[in-house]
Amino acid sequence: MATDKTKQEKELTVEERLKALYSLQTLLSKVDKIKTLRGELPLEVQDLEDEVARLETRMQNFKNDIEDFGAGINMQKRVIAEANTLIEKYTEQQNNVQNNKEYDFLSKEIEFQHLNIELAEKRINEFNRQIEAKNVEVTNAEEHLADVNHILAEKKGELEQIVSETKQEEEALREKAKKLENKIEDRLLTAFKRIRKNARNGLAVVYVQRNACGGCFNRIPAQRQAEIKMRKKIIVCEYCGRIMIDPELAGVNE
Repeated sequence: MATDKTKQEKELTVEERLKALYSLQTLLSKVDKIKTLRGELPLEVQDLEDEVARLETRMQNFKNDIEDFGAGINMQKRVIAEANTLIEKYTEQQNNVQNNKEYDFLSKEIEFQHLNIELAEKRINEFNRQIEAKNVEVTNAEEHLADVNHILAEKKGELEQIVSETKQEEEALREKAKKLENKIEDRLLTAFKRIRKNARNGLAVVYVQRNACGGCFNRIPAQRQAEIKMRKKIIVCEYCGRIMIDPELAGVNE
């Protein structure tokens, strides 16, 4: 296969190479127009999908926080239950003390357990406030997520419609472009792709328009134009680096 391509490359004249490059440019420009028709939709869809993922992660984090706060409340309730059990125990023991010292000790223990209960209740109230705040954030995030999903569905619908309408045409253009690429020597094809990538409008091959480069519109000297018309060598614009051909080769009558 590589041998056939090498043989074909040797058989192509400079004019034939230029024609092949211009035809390839024409096909790829049509593909570019299809991409332009899609506009920023693919990027918008990707951004919206990222936003959905971010919101879902955020909501899950809120729900995890709420679970943690709930676990904290349950722990504080156990603290209260244990404190009440100890208060009952110490109160009963007070009824059977033998002296004031024991009574005072038990009174302090009862007071300490009441403080534990008070502190636990404060913590429960704080957890409840945090749960309430997180629930508000979850609700807001859910509303935002619903809006984003709605917009995402619309954008996806638009993109799918455009893709379905242009997919067959784009595939046909790319197949033709692939066949043309096989006719062009690797070094020249690599240069073409590099120029095209760096060009603002994706044009790597342009024809002379009104004595100027059809890419950057800088004036081309008469001698240079004559060389371009001869089609004996590949000539690039000294200003923008694009490959230049004469209008006749491009099928344009000036």
